[in-house]
Amino acid sequence: MKDAWLKLRSAILWAISLVHFAVVCSFLVFLGIFIDPRKNDWPQRVFFRNILRLAGVKFEVRRSADFDPAATSIFVSNHVNLFDPFVIYSAIPQFVRGFELASHFKIPVYGWLMGRFGNVPVPDTKSRDGLALMRRKAKESLGSGISLIAFAEGSRTRDGHVHRFHRGTLRIAQSFNVPIVPLSIVGSYQFFQTGNWMLYPGKIIVYLHDTISAQEVQNADLDELTERVHAIVAAPVEDSLNRGL
Repeated sequence: MKDAWLKLRSAILWAISLVHFAVVCSFLVFLGIFIDPRKNDWPQRVFFRNILRLAGVKFEVRRSADFDPAATSIFVSNHVNLFDPFVIYSAIPQFVRGFELASHFKIPVYGWLMGRFGNVPVPDTKSRDGLALMRRKAKESLGSGISLIAFAEGSRTRDGHVHRFHRGTLRIAQSFNVPIVPLSIVGSYQFFQTGNWMLYPGKIIVYLHDTISAQEVQNADLDELTERVHAIVAAPVEDSLNRGL
């Protein structure tokens, strides 16, 4: 009986969310064509937060005492499921854009919008030209005060754990002398798992950890910095899994 109710609940929530997404997203796309995306930040935030509400998940943000909300930074997060962009955009209190696979920029309409909205293309396969474009776009964004979000694992988790981080975005932070903010998404795996359509009742908590200053980032050994950021991001995620939450 409980399983039947959860399936019915999930089907209803998906239906409501998809209708909301189609209507509001179309409106935001229209605005994005004619208006600078920075001026659209407020309606985008309302839209993203409502996606979580309509999906039936509770949401909380916990900021560390030494998190600097004013510093243009690279936020480094674990990657859980397709709700991650909505979660992160609802949690970070500043204008932020993300690194996204370059192949996505070739999708009709969507790709143009990703470029218009300021996302940074990451080459699907490493190439000198692709990496140079990524660095140039990242430098332009950071230089104009746009923070960036990176999923350093490179793919979504299939077991809830935080897997090995790639060093590319941390190297960019070192190169351009910008702070790093480790960010943990906790509870999202229990809410929705990649490969499964069920939406389970639950709560997502986003931890915005202490900002690692630009000076610390620049002076750190890259491997040690990568391990440090991974450990910070993983700690509350693994604690939640160990406690069965």
